[in-house]
Amino acid sequence: MTGPDERTTVRNPAIDRRVRGEALERGAAGLDVAALLARTGAAPKGESRHGARSMDAETAGGNGATPLGETRPAAPPRDAEALAAAVTAVANRFTETPLDADTDFFDAGGTSLAAVEFVAALARELDIHLDLDTVFFDARPRRLAQRWLADHPESAPRQPEAEPDTDDLAQLFADLAGADRLPLVAAPERVAPRRILLTGATGFLGSHLLLDLLRHSQAHVVCLVRADDDHAAARRLEDAVRRFALPWSREVLRRVTPLAGDLREPRLGLSDERWKTLAADVDSIVNAGAAVDFLRGYPSLRRTNVLGPLTLAELACTDRPKPVHHISSLAVFNGTDAATLGEDDPTAHVAALPIGYDRSKWAGEAVLRRAGEHGLVVTILRPGGIGSHPETGAHNPRDLNAGITAALMRFRTAPGFRYLNAAPVDWVSRVAAEIVGTPGAWGHTYHLTGAPTSLDQVVAETTLGGMGIRVQHWEQWCDDVVRAIREEPVPELESLAQVLQSPVARRQLAAMVTAPPASAARTEAFVAANGLPAPTTSGPAARSRMLAAMAGLGPQPGDQPYLRFDETLAGTVGPIGESADTPCDLRLTLSVASSAQVFTARTLDVSGELTCARVHDEPLTVEGTATVRPHDGIPLRHEMRHPIMHYQLTLRDSSGGVWWLEGYKFAAARRRIVRQLGTQVIEIGRAGEPASYTGEVAVPMHTYLPDQIDGIRIDPRLPERQQRLAKLLWLSWFGGQLGKGLLEPILRVGVDLLDLRRAARKEHRR
Repeated sequence: MTGPDERTTVRNPAIDRRVRGEALERGAAGLDVAALLARTGAAPKGESRHGARSMDAETAGGNGATPLGETRPAAPPRDAEALAAAVTAVANRFTETPLDADTDFFDAGGTSLAAVEFVAALARELDIHLDLDTVFFDARPRRLAQRWLADHPESAPRQPEAEPDTDDLAQLFADLAGADRLPLVAAPERVAPRRILLTGATGFLGSHLLLDLLRHSQAHVVCLVRADDDHAAARRLEDAVRRFALPWSREVLRRVTPLAGDLREPRLGLSDERWKTLAADVDSIVNAGAAVDFLRGYPSLRRTNVLGPLTLAELACTDRPKPVHHISSLAVFNGTDAATLGEDDPTAHVAALPIGYDRSKWAGEAVLRRAGEHGLVVTILRPGGIGSHPETGAHNPRDLNAGITAALMRFRTAPGFRYLNAAPVDWVSRVAAEIVGTPGAWGHTYHLTGAPTSLDQVVAETTLGGMGIRVQHWEQWCDDVVRAIREEPVPELESLAQVLQSPVARRQLAAMVTAPPASAARTEAFVAANGLPAPTTSGPAARSRMLAAMAGLGPQPGDQPYLRFDETLAGTVGPIGESADTPCDLRLTLSVASSAQVFTARTLDVSGELTCARVHDEPLTVEGTATVRPHDGIPLRHEMRHPIMHYQLTLRDSSGGVWWLEGYKFAAARRRIVRQLGTQVIEIGRAGEPASYTGEVAVPMHTYLPDQIDGIRIDPRLPERQQRLAKLLWLSWFGGQLGKGLLEPILRVGVDLLDLRRAARKEHRR
């Protein structure tokens, strides 16, 4: 779903529309589907076509006339081939690469919102009215033309021979039969791979997996990248890796070979010579490539998700046999009535799988199992929801699990699911890379999910964190979330709104919310045996961090903070090296957007005003952050004092002048504990220049209790009981952190005294 980067100058109008569509999908413009359809002149799904202007006689007052300034669409061709050609011509204006009548619109680079414009253009120009679900199911122009003619027999009284309108299950089983043509092969040599072919390296999980394969093995990695040539493939790979906040360097490129090809094409779109060379060079295949779109039907996804793995199995059988490691999904269980989802348990019946994506992942596994019957060694790796990286925050904005979690964090509401089977991306990729490099682990199925989290746990932990989420039936939740996304609006969640508006995709959500817990006994044993870390999702604080990371959303303008309080500071400053004789006052508000922000990053947002005639004649506005126990309380260089708070603030005047302020609250081994908590040593300077002023400001004792204890304000949307609980949690956490900071210098003095006594005893013995 992620296309090439936008260019500054675009001459091809088709590419221009693609780039615009991708920008809209990423939420750059925040334009929803209904608004886009209205703008392009078509009605959204579920509305009568009479609701769209310039569509029929009703818009002309019922007399069949065309409204002034509008053009009536031409009658669609009656001939099937001519109609397919006309649909193809329209489709080509909205795709990245040219397509013919038998190429899927999305395989040619069309985006979800480009599909909306495509549907609108067909209605406006050809008087062909298709709903979006029809296009997402099978977006080949010839099939769209045949479907429309089948629904309008009066337009084609003598329709020529047409492709049978078989359902996707018939197509699915025909695809599986392709594995029966694979040759019988011997088992591959059980040695750690030296040269790995990796697909999907430009995706979210694939990028992290690439770096973990490099970090934790000596292998060289050949990355199959959809591009015009190897040079373009290298650029696209680098852009993808950097986009997910991963390192890219000459050392990385030295061990990576970008290979221009296409997982969707026979022999990966390679020439016969390159195919043979690749088959001879690589000794392991890792397939992380997939089309992930919950709106598209099986016919639209099969080339990537089913025929792609089949082609990789063919490559594995060519020249020397090679192990295949396939990234699948827990979606193969959607619709099952099992109590748990075990690694060796039967998957759901394919007919019970609710959407095309689930069926395509099921078929991808099935085709590789058949390949295994021919002698191939196939390892299946099934993640569930893949959360953001806990350190970089990199996330996949189009992941449905991430979208649901983002809606939970933003709107404080969740569908009534049973369990979340999820793990952060760094853990999923690390375990997958270790399995690829461990020959004894090959040939099995692994669930890369971590411990499942129940709805009761999420409710309890978010309540403890001060969020107080509301649980709804999933259908009501879908309607309310779409409405909230559109009313605010929230561009970051626009792709979730698109999915939730589709009846097809809602079937997948219905299966997700009733999913049982996944078990991962084999994975857990492998992790323990190889000394790998557990996923950073155990315990309330870690799960809170994962929920916040999976959400991928920061605080929005106008949001109510989770908690805030005021702080008044008064003192004096003076030029560096001189006495501090000028009064300096700060009136600040410290706040946190969510409990995860403070409990994981220990950071508070700061705003307010500074008044100091030495710095500026008028008060300056203040914004920035304050960190609790920065550097874990380790003393600064050449300092005996331990920092307990670090303020980093930006000061601005009304005419645009900018200053910086840096301040520390220190703890030292002395008796005036309360004074240490309230005193801040500050430096102030012009932006980009060294400090000009320094001094000390302190909290007046008569303001501390009313501001920082009684004056704590909690998000008013929370029930009163949860507000009281949030306040108590904050005071206990904040007080505990400051108390720890005050104890550190005392403990350090005690350790120093013990060291002195030991040294004195040694000296005495001599």
